[in-house]
Amino acid sequence: MLGPGIASYLIVSVVLFGIGSLGVLVRRSPLIVLLSLELMLNSANLTLIAFSRHVGGEDGQIFALAVMVVAASEAVVGLGLIVAMSRFTVDLDVDKLRMLRG
Repeated sequence: MLGPGIASYLIVSVVLFGIGSLGVLVRRSPLIVLLSLELMLNSANLTLIAFSRHVGGEDGQIFALAVMVVAASEAVVGLGLIVAMSRFTVDLDVDKLRMLRG
């Protein structure tokens, strides 16, 4: 097998997941939180594909495709909510958004 081993992919995945979780915990902007969640999901995809490549099966790639579908739908719904809240001039601070009532 040519190229980097599974350990390299897992190290990159852990770093990406750490950056994403730090972004979710520290930032207050909902857009940055969504981007950090996307980074965490991409980290999970990298791990799934690395293990799939290591084992030699296609199962990890199929699960990674399912995670991509969930990430795309999460981005659509999240960005729709952010646009709807910004139209009503709601303060887009995550700490202040405690209740999602109409």
